[in-house]
Amino acid sequence: MIQQPFLGASYLLRGLGLIFRPGLRRFVAVPLAINVTVFALLLWLAIGEFNALIDYLTPQLPDWLAWLAWVLWALFAATAAVLVFFSFSVVANLIAAPFNGLLAEAVERHLTGHAPPGAAGLKAAFKEAPSALRDEGRKLGYFAKWALPLLVLFMIPGLNLIAPILWTLFSAWMLAVEYGDYPMGNHHLKGAEQRQRLKGRVLLALGFGGAALLATMVPVINFLIMPAAVAGATAMWVERLSK
Repeated sequence: MIQQPFLGASYLLRGLGLIFRPGLRRFVAVPLAINVTVFALLLWLAIGEFNALIDYLTPQLPDWLAWLAWVLWALFAATAAVLVFFSFSVVANLIAAPFNGLLAEAVERHLTGHAPPGAAGLKAAFKEAPSALRDEGRKLGYFAKWALPLLVLFMIPGLNLIAPILWTLFSAWMLAVEYGDYPMGNHHLKGAEQRQRLKGRVLLALGFGGAALLATMVPVINFLIMPAAVAGATAMWVERLSK
């Protein structure tokens, strides 16, 4: 039993290796390129607007405060970096939702030699994009239902000592739910059924989710964690959860 969390964590590394296999890379490259393009456009617009603000403020400053423009640019750069770091994965999940099912399908075909019963192809995946986004919304609702009571614990003396531990375990669980959805959804399992499967191997799921949680905190690496976690969750489904 004590090996289960480590086994779960190993599936994230397994997924990281899988996404670079021939035939699987395109399912990673397309949503990542879309996400990078979206953030690049947003940053370009933000820089343009901020530059206009600096051009407006600079003539009104006395000469001895000219250095203030450089300070404002430094604050802008730091704020932009923080926003990108914390929002990139969230936006990536929304953009890649229609592609993640395809990635899980391709990984399962790679591992087993046959496609899951829910295999649909790229065209159908785009048609199912609204449904995929609704599924993401339902997962956010499930997250909020449990997150709010846990956040309250941080404000209760005594209980706030264990709140960080509970929050970390909950975050790991939610990541296992998030990424396990794609391979299990390809087998027509819905939210409650998926969570029931994961509860049956809860230490395995927490190990996998905990590894994903730690990896999302590593700059640059966190950009690859989403597809790696989808691929790893698919391998975990094929070898551990589908039985």
